[in-house]
Amino acid sequence: MFWLVTAGVIVLVAVPMVRVLVTRRSAVATAGARDVGVYKDQLAEVERDLARGVLAPAEAQAARTEVARRLLAADRRAQSDAGEDSAERGPAAVALGLVGVALAGSVWLYFEIGRPGMPDMPLQARVEAAQQARENRPDQLSAEASAPSLPVEIDPAHAELVQKLREALEQNPNDTTGLRLLVDNEARLGNLSAARAAQQQLMGVLGDQAKGSDFTDLSEILILAAGGYVSPEAERALVQALNADPTDPRARYYSGLSLAQTGRPDVAYRMWMSLLQESPPNAPWIPLISAQIGDVARAAGIAPPDLNAPGPDAQAVESAEQMSEEDRNAMIAGMVAGLSERLATEGGTAAEWARLIRAYGVLGETAQASAIWKEAKTTFANSPAALDLLRAAAQDAEVSQ
Repeated sequence: MFWLVTAGVIVLVAVPMVRVLVTRRSAVATAGARDVGVYKDQLAEVERDLARGVLAPAEAQAARTEVARRLLAADRRAQSDAGEDSAERGPAAVALGLVGVALAGSVWLYFEIGRPGMPDMPLQARVEAAQQARENRPDQLSAEASAPSLPVEIDPAHAELVQKLREALEQNPNDTTGLRLLVDNEARLGNLSAARAAQQQLMGVLGDQAKGSDFTDLSEILILAAGGYVSPEAERALVQALNADPTDPRARYYSGLSLAQTGRPDVAYRMWMSLLQESPPNAPWIPLISAQIGDVARAAGIAPPDLNAPGPDAQAVESAEQMSEEDRNAMIAGMVAGLSERLATEGGTAAEWARLIRAYGVLGETAQASAIWKEAKTTFANSPAALDLLRAAAQDAEVSQ
């Protein structure tokens, strides 16, 4: 029964992620391709009219020239459309492959450390167990050795170009531009361990010149090569990335994933919710977090967030931009009051209560923020993770005392 439910969950997770990441198909013929067929038919019609004597030879030649000109233009449009379709399909295929790696890695990781039917544990025992699991988890090479491999369709021409790039780097191993290209192309070919090795070589060449984004790239390829598992080596790279740029969204996503994998879903939940609230709706990590945060919230003892809660529509945003500062503040205050009334009558998640506390703090209504903070402490008294989230909001609003 457990594995049946697990299979169902995997399907439910995979379908929306695929729908988000794969949005286009090239099965529909382009206008240019249709025009090519039309002009070919017109050329044939000119020949038939010439044979029947309907057109004089000079007229037929003029017609051929004009139709041929249009045919060449249509053919160029068709080739351009085909190139654009191929360019769009490439990133979607890569993104779909990464989703597959993440799902397969999750299943593999559960086979490694999961135990169906395991009883609940007190909070302190869970924290201690999480720390022990973190200290004793497999290293990068061990994880790569047992990580699942996914089939990849390889274009022979692409593979030949990558081989030439490898040979060029053997002659010039300190070429940072070439190494970056090799990392990307090895990953596209499914050679994730080779991509990881190339990224590590690049980091060695960069030395002290490595930026935070370079450490994020390193952690990402380490995680992908390990089938979605965040190894100690990947975690160290994430620490360096966040030390360089604490706002790096990719590093924050993967740090949350690491915490979720090592028994700290409470901290992972706070990190991911914060990232969701700060990110644009089309950010590539949004569907990945959305697919996992419900399980992370439940593991932390928190009600899963409603990620489909309505926000202001485009017309409301445009209207707000045209308002005076006084009118805009009044509109914001009205929205905050609406959220407050809904939480008072219907209840809500800890994240929504935290959002309300912060909103009152931004509006300068510290008395209201303090009152909501006190009420929230009572409402979520039995959820330490929720209290941590709320306390952080109260600190932002300067009402935590």
